[in-house]
Amino acid sequence: MVCALGAAVCFGTATVLQAMAARAAGTGGGGEAALLLRAVRQWRYLTGLALDGLGFLFQIAALRSLPIYAVGAALASSLAVTAVVAARLLRVRLSGTEWGAVGVVCAGLAMLGLASGPEGDVAGSGALKWAMLATAVGMLVLALLGGRLSGRLRALLLGLGAGFGFGVVEVSVRLIDSLRPSGLLTNPASYALLVGGAAAFVLLTSALQRGSVTTATAGMVIGETIGPAAVGVVWLGDRTRDGLTWLAALGFAVAVAGALALARFGEAPVGAADEAVR
Repeated sequence: MVCALGAAVCFGTATVLQAMAARAAGTGGGGEAALLLRAVRQWRYLTGLALDGLGFLFQIAALRSLPIYAVGAALASSLAVTAVVAARLLRVRLSGTEWGAVGVVCAGLAMLGLASGPEGDVAGSGALKWAMLATAVGMLVLALLGGRLSGRLRALLLGLGAGFGFGVVEVSVRLIDSLRPSGLLTNPASYALLVGGAAAFVLLTSALQRGSVTTATAGMVIGETIGPAAVGVVWLGDRTRDGLTWLAALGFAVAVAGALALARFGEAPVGAADEAVR
């Protein structure tokens, strides 16, 4: 759980730092490539990338010892971290309700920490590994076609797709049973992890570019928590401590609900970020 929370802190802080760098880099001319080149020259953006990498390592460590439902809820709490960091660095004003949501997330995670048992001991079947790869490819196709979508449901659909992509990554980590090169190359879960992560990144970027940040982030939180949690319980043997299933279910629901209440922090506010980097 410490590793899962460490990943949430890394991801949540990286979001704010990268937003600040992107806003500062956006003051010049050129297209998207020029914007990225200007952003990567800034220490905030590079620090954010380093935190993302560290967070991914924490995530892998957590998934190797905790049920997927606990790790997924902890990762969703990165929105609470983003909200708190944004309030500090970007001088974003949080309402009383939003501060309450931060507290709700913390309470939900505390319940999960008390109720979670060890990770499931059921080995993933070959069919499940191929299913994860098929899901990852499906999300990649959606990413390639996402630019053609329009309407109010666009951000929600792309956000859900991003969540499913990140969920594939979570499940695939559990399905990789050997780190030997020969084992990695012959395991469909290895390719599912790479394709799912790439598709999720493209889908989330597309959703945030031309859609509602709140809607897209809410869809992502739902997609990356509920689906993977169900896979872990049904197919990988994830369980709770004896007699505490109700507490784990309540903690999961409370943590995800609190994260959804903070969905607008899926991307730092433009005006605040612009002011903070001056």
